[in-house]
Formats: sequence, C-alpha cells, structure tokens
Amino acid sequence: MWVGEGLKVEEIHGKGRGLVSSQPLKAGQVVLKDSPILLYSTRPLNPQQQVHSTSALYCDNCFRRIQPASAAIPCPSCSHNNNHHFCSTNCLSVAAASSHSPWVCQSLARLSNYPDLTVHQPLERQVQARYLVAAYNLAIVNPSQFQILMSLQSTHSGDDVASAKAAVFLHSLISTLCPPHTTAQGFAFTLELTSSLLARDKLNAFGLMDNIRGERSVRAYGIYPRASLFNHDCLPNACRFDYVDSDSGSNTDIIIRMIHDVPQGREICLSYFPVNESYSCRQKRLLEDYGFTCDCDRCKVEANWSDSDQEENDGGETDQVEEMDEDQDEEMEAGEEDLHLSDDEAQEDFPHAYFFLRYMCNVENCWGTMAPLPPSDGNSSNLLECNVCGNLKNDELLGAEC
Repeated sequence: MWVGEGLKVEEIHGKGRGLVSSQPLKAGQVVLKDSPILLYSTRPLNPQQQVHSTSALYCDNCFRRIQPASAAIPCPSCSHNNNHHFCSTNCLSVAAASSHSPWVCQSLARLSNYPDLTVHQPLERQVQARYLVAAYNLAIVNPSQFQILMSLQSTHSGDDVASAKAAVFLHSLISTLCPPHTTAQGFAFTLELTSSLLARDKLNAFGLMDNIRGERSVRAYGIYPRASLFNHDCLPNACRFDYVDSDSGSNTDIIIRMIHDVPQGREICLSYFPVNESYSCRQKRLLEDYGFTCDCDRCKVEANWSDSDQEENDGGETDQVEEMDEDQDEEMEAGEEDLHLSDDEAQEDFPHAYFFLRYMCNVENCWGTMAPLPPSDGNSSNLLECNVCGNLKNDELLGAEC
C-alpha cells in the first residue's frame, strides 16, 4: 500500500501496522502531507470557562488565530453564547455546509448549558463531547470519510474502567441531542459505536499546536488517516510540522519531514511527545494514552539506569547534555559518521546525547525537535527548523556532509 513519498505500509513485529521506507530517504525530505478528515476545537464549551483572559481566538473552520479579536465573525446562530467565531465570511460559509452544520451548531449550544458537563466534568470531557458531535456529523455530511474514521486502529477501551464510564456518560448526553441517523452508513447510534469512536480518537488524534509567549497549547485536534500509521519511537527519525497560521489554503495539513538520512527498509517513526521527557514519564504516558509500553533502543538503555539516574533525569534529559564539556562534544563529532549511518548502533551509556545536541531546539523551554529544511537540487539543507517554535539554526555538520 502506497502512503507517501518513499513510504509503504508493513506489519511491524510487536507493533502492528507501520510505515517503512521503500527507498533511501534524505534528511529534510517531505515523506507525507496529510489533510484532516475531522477537526474539533479544544475550547471549553462555556466561554466563561476560558482559562486565560488573554487566550487567543481561533477560527472554528481553519483554526488560524483571529487578530485582532474584534475582526472575528460570530456564527449567526451561536451569537447568543458568543462561543463560535470565524476569520472570514468564506470560512463561515464553508463551515455551515460541513463541520458547523445546523445540528452541530444547536448541539454545541445545548451542551454549553449542561452543568453536568461544563461544571462537574474536566475539560477533557468537554473536548471529547466536541469530538463526538463532529464525528456523528461527519457520518451525514461525508459518509466515506466516516468510513475511513471507523477503519482506523483503536484501543481496547472496554478494558479501561475510566474510559468505559466516560463513554456511558457522553453517550447519554449525545443521545439527548437527537444525533443524525447513521444507519444508512451501516452504523447504528449505540453505546458501542460511541465507545468505538472515542477509542479511535484517543489513538489517532493529532494536536494542532500554538505557542504564545513561550507557552504551548493545543488549539484543535484533528484526525489524519495516513499520518496515524506512524508508530512511536523515543528517538524518532522523522517529525511533523504544521503551519496553521499560514495563508495557505491547506493550512491545517500536517507535513512529515525526515530528521536524518535513513536507508531503504527502515521503519519511519515519530515521537508522540517532546523527546526530553524522562523514561518513567514516557512509559507512563504511552501506557495511559496509547495502551503500550515502549521497547525502543533508548528505552532499553534507560531501563537499566539506577533509580538515582532516573531522579536526575526527571527534570529533563537535557540537563546531562548541557553539562558535556567541549572535549565530549569533539568526541561525538568525531564519531558522528557512524552514528549518522547507523542510528541504531548507539553509544551504550547515553545514546541519545548526540540526538539532543543536534536535533533538539535550543530555545529556552521549547523542547521542539528540529529537522532540516527540504533538500534543494538533491542536496540536504544545513538549516534546521524547529517543529514547535519555528526557530532556525545552521547545522555546520550537516552542511559538511553534503
């Protein structure tokens, strides 16, 4: 199955489906550009619950920042609760015929007045409610994309008591909204379908990020079918970029770029969160959010570290990297060729130090991952871009390799 440039789907032992390079891939090469089949906001349903009075205002169709806020165009039907805005009349028109249909508009307005959801439940539950409304609406406005959503991999949420309780609560709420009939699409509105949708959201949603004055936040979540095939690795060889605030008509697309060269036949992996997190935090997060424990090369090494080593790293792996003196840096540069050509033959004590020095953004408190800009005329760029803050840095070593 062809997925993107130089990628193919294969069964990966112990992981299920994954993406493997079908040809040698170069640093900075764009291997996938994917569009969402579904987007939904992370904003509280009740606008009075906004955490920060200075929170950015986003368009409910393209999710660009609306600046100034006074330029926002409210949904005519939602104007009474002032909670859905658009950056242009075009976005309002597009949304009204798709993601913000009359049923969606009425449903979100009603949910915003349910204290059982907006007062007595965590924000996460409100975001899940937004997702379910968007998903059931998708079944009507675009049945083929709803079928794609249901084909995605999911967790076994029935084994999770908390997830099962959340599904029961949310299904009871959605049932009061008279959801569109999905029987024509081969799916009946049942608790089992609601649970299945939530499980697919948990495993496949990507966050569209924002970074305001150094504070990271998720402006929206999206379901990207092809990008969801990437498995996790704590030392990834690719990373994703989004340019939501760009003027592009496809501003909600996500782009996957290679971090470094890889040979044909290598699995291409992303990190599902910032790479600086400690071993214990990574394992906990992967188990709770994705239902698996990681056994990558980095985790195999860190699993053998002493408790004191782990405590030192709980504040962030970068502390050890920053303490390396110039002699250590020179040693790593001297051995760079071997690391670059065979990134799975790592140094035993601290195999990821080289990765941090070269590919982690050096902007304070950013923790983003850097990848070269796309190659030009077959040559890799020596400019690396951060996938969080957009910072650019000149990688002299990469330039020398080219």
